[in-house]
Amino acid sequence: MSRILRKFFICITAVAAGSLAHAAPDHVDITWLSIANMHFAVGNQQILADGYITRLPQELFYSGATGVAATRRSARPDVAAVTEVFKAIGGKSAVNLLLTGHSHFDHSFDTATWAKLSAARIIGSPTTCLQVRAGKIPARRCTSVLGGEKFTLEPGVDMYVIRWNHSGDPAKNAEQHNPVELREVPVPDAGGLRAGVAEDFPNGGGNRAYLFRISGPQGTISWLFQDSASAVDLRVPIVVDGRNFGSPLENLRAAMQTAGLDTVDLWIATGGRDVAALVLPVLKPRAYLPVHWDGLFGAFKAGPPQPYGDAELESLLRESGVRQIVPAQYMDRWRLDHKGVQVLDNDAVKKRLGFH
Repeated sequence: MSRILRKFFICITAVAAGSLAHAAPDHVDITWLSIANMHFAVGNQQILADGYITRLPQELFYSGATGVAATRRSARPDVAAVTEVFKAIGGKSAVNLLLTGHSHFDHSFDTATWAKLSAARIIGSPTTCLQVRAGKIPARRCTSVLGGEKFTLEPGVDMYVIRWNHSGDPAKNAEQHNPVELREVPVPDAGGLRAGVAEDFPNGGGNRAYLFRISGPQGTISWLFQDSASAVDLRVPIVVDGRNFGSPLENLRAAMQTAGLDTVDLWIATGGRDVAALVLPVLKPRAYLPVHWDGLFGAFKAGPPQPYGDAELESLLRESGVRQIVPAQYMDRWRLDHKGVQVLDNDAVKKRLGFH
C-alpha cells in the first residue's frame, strides 16, 4: 500500500472510530407531567411513561379496601385534555415510544389515546396491550414484556425491563396489590371501559420497572423508573397463573448485573422510606426523584394539591448520601448528564398549560 493510500486509510478509520465513539447521547432530559407520568428525551428517543391525563372522578369508583375496585359506569379518556398536553410538549416529534409501568387506570387509561395521536409504539404488560387493543390500536403496535428483556433503543441507549410489584399488601388490599393480568381484550361498555382495578384495569401482573443506560463517549449515564412498589413483598417471588417471575429485588440485582452497573445516577420512584430502605443497598443511586405523591383525582390543570414532603424518606436519603430532587409543579424538567442533575427551564410549556 502506498504512503498516500495508507495515510488516507488511517484518516478514514480515525474519523469512523470518532463517529462511533460519539454516536451515543451524553444526557437525558426528564419531565414530570404529574402523578407517575414522565417524559424522557434521550438522543432520538422521545419516551412517555404512563401518561395519565384524563382524571376520572373519585365518585366513579367504589368497593375494595381502597375504594377503586369497581366503577358505577364505564368511562372514556378525555381526548381533548390529552391532546392539549400532547401539543404543548411538541406533538408527534415529542413522542415515539410509550411505556407503562403497570396497567391501573391512573397509569394506562390514556395509553391508547397517546398511541393514536403519536403513532408511537407501546411497551408494557400483556394487560396494557389488551387494553389498547380495546382502544382500536393494532396488536402489532404493542410489545408485551414479562421482565428480563433488554431493548437497544438506539446505539448506546439500552433499556432493561425489571419485573416488579405494586404497592399495598395482599392481606389488606389484595384486589389492588396482587399481580393480575387480563386474559382477553376487554369489551367496551357504552363506548368506554370499566376503570376499576378489579375490572378492565388490573395492575398487569404486578408492575414493570425500567432501567436505562447510556453508554456514551464520556462514560455511563443511568436511571431507574419505577411507578409503584410495596416493601411487604419486594423479596417475595411474583407468581402469576403458576409461573414464577422472581422477586423484585433479585430481578433488580440481575438487571444491574446485566447492564454492568454497580450504581445509578438517578432513581425515579415512589414507595416511601420502607421501600427505599430495601432498594437503596441494591441500587445505590446518586439522586432520587419522587413521583406519585400528588393524589389521583385532583384536576390536572390545578397542579399538585400540596407541596411534596416525606420527612422519613428525606432523612434516610440524607443518611445514605443520596441527593433528593424535589418536584414542585407539573412540567418541571431536569437534565441528567455526567455532572449530575440540573434544573431546566420549561416555562414555555407550563405557560401553554396554564401552570405558574
